[in-house]
Amino acid sequence: MYEDFWGLKEKPFENTPDPRFIYYSQKHKEALARLLYVVREHKGAALLTGEFGSGKTLLSRVLWHELQQENRYHAVFILNPRLTALEFIQEITHQLTGGQVSDSKVELFHQLHKIFYSNFNVDKHTVIVIDEAQAIQGTDIFEELRLLLNFQLDNAFLLTIIMIGQPELKSVIANLPQLTQRMAVKYHLTKLDEFETREYILHRLEVAGSTRPVFEDDCFREIYLAASGTPRKINTVCDLALLIGFGSGLKIIDRKTIVKITEDLKYSESDVPTSSTPSAYSDGQGKKLDI
Repeated sequence: MYEDFWGLKEKPFENTPDPRFIYYSQKHKEALARLLYVVREHKGAALLTGEFGSGKTLLSRVLWHELQQENRYHAVFILNPRLTALEFIQEITHQLTGGQVSDSKVELFHQLHKIFYSNFNVDKHTVIVIDEAQAIQGTDIFEELRLLLNFQLDNAFLLTIIMIGQPELKSVIANLPQLTQRMAVKYHLTKLDEFETREYILHRLEVAGSTRPVFEDDCFREIYLAASGTPRKINTVCDLALLIGFGSGLKIIDRKTIVKITEDLKYSESDVPTSSTPSAYSDGQGKKLDI
């Protein structure tokens, strides 16, 4: 809608996990390096946590692309872990085989055992990536994951499990010592600082084809304060700024525009229902959803 007006080839601030737009802050570089280390060295498990909107899902997509390009891994990607323990194992088996799966947990584990060893024999490593792992309901699934990690050689695991989720996942894992002991890496992704926020915005504009200044210099601090360094919130503020700037015919977005957007967003957030009444913002049990 506004791309031509700002001289862009595409929208730079979409809240979708497109690996092309990833900005490698020092935090994101370290997080990705640790995850790749765990996979390449055939470690048992890794845990990546961070506040919602901090870039965890985008990092998981970058990791996925790395694994696909190296062609030495047989990977499973679970996006919705709200499953029963049996459904969880069935989903893993289905993604690895692409076919029908059994309703018998014993048979599923036998099948997985064969797959893990078969991959090992052709110099491939099995990787299971679980996004939004804080949504796992009940400890029985974590127990199943622990049991999967029992498939190992004398000096290496036959699979690597990577769990990605919001901060509360840390405390869940901490209360499962047998699983915690198999965690080779734990990393918590923090928010961007003010300098990184500016670099993040400029990076995404460049990827989208920008060749001229779009924001005045004093906008960046205002965006940082409005978004608290959270990439998803930065995207929301910047996308609205481009839209409003286009509608107003601005040659460059000024601080006043960002302040107005910030005020509007604060007003909108105050209208989000938080009572137990089901709504578009709740799960029907009074819990506010992350949208």
